Amino acid sequence: MKISPNHVVTINYTLKDNDDNIIDQSNDSTFCYLHGASNIIPGLESALTGKSSGDEVSVSIAPEEGYGIRDESKIQAVPREAFPADATIEPGMQFHAEGPEGQSVVVTIATVADDIVTVDGNHPLAGVTLNFEVTIADIREASAEELEHGHVHGPHGHHH
Repeated sequence: MKISPNHVVTINYTLKDNDDNIIDQSNDSTFCYLHGASNIIPGLESALTGKSSGDEVSVSIAPEEGYGIRDESKIQAVPREAFPADATIEPGMQFHAEGPEGQSVVVTIATVADDIVTVDGNHPLAGVTLNFEVTIADIREASAEELEHGHVHGPHGHHH
C-alpha cells in the first residue's frame, strides 16, 4: 500500500536543524497522522506521498513548507501589567493570548524588562529549515470516524 490521502500513516522520525541539532524525534512507532488532512507540515506530507511501508526518506523542508518564515510584525512589546501580578514571567515561556480577530494564539516570551515584556507570536520553528529522517512503519486505510473527524483515533476509538 502506498501513502495517499485518507490513509493513516505511522512513522518514526528524527528532526534536525541545519546545525545537526535534534529538534524532535519519535522512534517508537507511536506517531500516526491522517494523510491529506493537514495533520503534519505540508513539505513533509508531500515528501511522504507515494511511499510504502519500510521506505526511508531523508528530506529537507524549507520554512515556507514548514512553519513559515518569521514575521517580525508578530513580535510585540507588552506592558508587564498585562500579565497577572503574581505570575513568574521568563524568556521561553509560552502563553495563550487573543489574536487580532479574537482567535487564540500562542506567544513565546522573548525578553522581560522591568515594565515591558516582549512576546513573539511566530511558531518557535518559523524560519527554520527542517531536516527529517523518516522511516514509514505502517500504512492503513482510515476509518469512517477518522475521516469524519480529520485525525487518527487510537485502537479503542476517540472521545471528544
